[in-house]
Amino acid sequence: MADKYAVIGNPIAHSKSPFIHAEFARRTRHDMTYGRILGNPDDFAGDVRSFFAAGGRGMNVTLPFKERAWELVDERSPGAERVGAVNTLTLLSDGRLCGDNTDGIGLVRDLSGNHGFDFGGKRVLLLGAGGASRGVLPSLLETGPAALVIANRTASKALDLAAATATDRVGGCGLEGLGGQRFDLIINATSVGLDGGVPTIPRDCLAVGGWTYDMLYGDAPTPFLRWGREQGAARALDGLGMLVEQAAESFFLWRGVHPSTAPVIARLRSGQVHGRP
Repeated sequence: MADKYAVIGNPIAHSKSPFIHAEFARRTRHDMTYGRILGNPDDFAGDVRSFFAAGGRGMNVTLPFKERAWELVDERSPGAERVGAVNTLTLLSDGRLCGDNTDGIGLVRDLSGNHGFDFGGKRVLLLGAGGASRGVLPSLLETGPAALVIANRTASKALDLAAATATDRVGGCGLEGLGGQRFDLIINATSVGLDGGVPTIPRDCLAVGGWTYDMLYGDAPTPFLRWGREQGAARALDGLGMLVEQAAESFFLWRGVHPSTAPVIARLRSGQVHGRP
């Protein structure tokens, strides 16, 4: 019988994760199924327990449940413990649930592995101080940037997140505090693009030759991706590659195999997969 996996979120019908994991399973010849679960905001824990009680082996968690998954699990990886959010659940042999977070690995692998960005000595701006930023911050710091600034509409949240890293390479400020600063890479970890907007940051904060990266993605260019192109970014990228790379790390945690990601990203980019991301 095929091993059962799924992604849980709300909404969830748009998720491309079932396609991605089906491709990984096909290419690695692993016998597994992967479905979608529309999570109940009033009983997320019940949905998770029901899935694993019915034979589930692992689960991905997406919005708005990553923080609640962190609270639910019996143990956490060091990375998940640090960021306060879980996107991957694994059933252990003793019946307990282990939580991990693969978002940061996915972001860094996409930028450095797929696109060749060299973080060493660079100045990085991370927009947003919510769960998405927390999930990728440790992995970004491990790349060795010269400086990383977290900017948020509410400055106190950015300052608190920066202080929690306990390193002088990280600073925090409000969006209005970015004047006069220049960055080699600007990462949008906010959700304003879902409403068609972009963070209100100075147009000249992107250094000459700098890159922009939107953790959101879609069938059409995201607002922040368009913003990057308008500012003359050397590369303006969306988060589709991050989605596939974080899924590959989840697959490895479950199955012990690193699937090839390039063919899956290519199929998604070519439009061979129907529906929104």
